[in-house]
Amino acid sequence: MPKSKLRKKVIEKRTHEHEDVIHAPHAPLESPAWLAPTMVSAFLIGLLWIVTFYVTQTRYPIPGIGAWNMIVGFSFIGVGFSLATKWR
Repeated sequence: MPKSKLRKKVIEKRTHEHEDVIHAPHAPLESPAWLAPTMVSAFLIGLLWIVTFYVTQTRYPIPGIGAWNMIVGFSFIGVGFSLATKWR
């Protein structure tokens, strides 16, 4: 008989531990306030970087790196897209 009482206590303890896991707090449903302005800024900086590169006939924004300016512009746009995946 004492063994069955012990078993009930162990089962009750395990069910209480399991309930704690179910009621774990969830991630916040809203994105941080800085995310949207940073995302839009990254998109616009990348766009302006590429437009400046074409309008100045590949001389600016950084004169010495040539076509690598395109990679810099697209990197800003890529950062904007990566931030867009976190926006809710």
